[in-house]
Amino acid sequence: MRLFFATPFAHTARRRFIQSAVASAFCLGGFVQAQTGAIKIMVGFPPGGGTDAIARVLADRLKDQLGTSVIVENKAGAGGQIAAQALKVAPADGTTLFLSHDHTVSILPLVVKNPGFDPARDFVAVGGFATFVNALALSAGTPAKSVAEYVGWVGTQGAGKGTVGVPAPASVPEFLVKMIGQKYKLDLQSAPYRGSAPMMGDMLGNQIAAGTGSIPDFIENHKAGKIRVVAVMGTARQAILPDVPTFSELGLAGFEDLPYYGLFAPTGTPAATLDKISAALAKVVALPEVHDRLTAMGLTVGYMTAQQLSARERAYSQTWSRIIKDSGFVAQ
Repeated sequence: MRLFFATPFAHTARRRFIQSAVASAFCLGGFVQAQTGAIKIMVGFPPGGGTDAIARVLADRLKDQLGTSVIVENKAGAGGQIAAQALKVAPADGTTLFLSHDHTVSILPLVVKNPGFDPARDFVAVGGFATFVNALALSAGTPAKSVAEYVGWVGTQGAGKGTVGVPAPASVPEFLVKMIGQKYKLDLQSAPYRGSAPMMGDMLGNQIAAGTGSIPDFIENHKAGKIRVVAVMGTARQAILPDVPTFSELGLAGFEDLPYYGLFAPTGTPAATLDKISAALAKVVALPEVHDRLTAMGLTVGYMTAQQLSARERAYSQTWSRIIKDSGFVAQ
């Protein structure tokens, strides 16, 4: 019979192996726990608006790709400023995301002196998924069916004065109202709302004659004949609205750079976590039913990596910095 005696080295090696295995088990347990916790996607506008609807479409499919529940939380107010401030102080662990378009991330820091967040310092891009255009829409109670007819109607019925709803103060839609007024020599005043949903409520009730906002805000009611989209921003007509001219066609230039939609996380979120969520977003956006649904909402769907979204945001901010400066707007 042969006897084997454990050497001190063997005891040490075995002890280290056991310690390593235990540590790995704890790490794995923590990873599993993190993955089973819900992921929250914050939206800076009320339920019922275009951004909210988009977030819910994505959340429904992201849960399948990420293997955990994904919920949408509406933190409405100040054009997304409240949600952005909440993202800044959220845990940087991938459980809190912010779905936003250009207004909160690019425009607010240019028009508000102290927004309470700095996108370049406090946020990190996860991935983008679409661009879109803003538009001018008219309520059903407005007899005009085109920009020219609307201009004529304001000139006669309102003695050159009119009010146009905007989904947020100091936003691209508000600057659009100002530019329309300047071009057609009208005294147009913006009426800021807390999101597109309450603005649409007043438009549908003919409480306000016109509104500016994104195509996702308007498209369903336009299709139903309850409002009329009469002009869109951008360099080309929208496939979903082939009969609606661009402002460029009407001689109003300067609004060709298209706004974007993307997901953002707090700075400090681990790169591996960001990569996982971004990869899941890419797969969800590529699903035919998701692509078709977002397209039907008026988006031009296309996945952007974190790097591409960051570059898009910087270029867009530079463009609008010039436009805002040239308009004479002073940050409040």
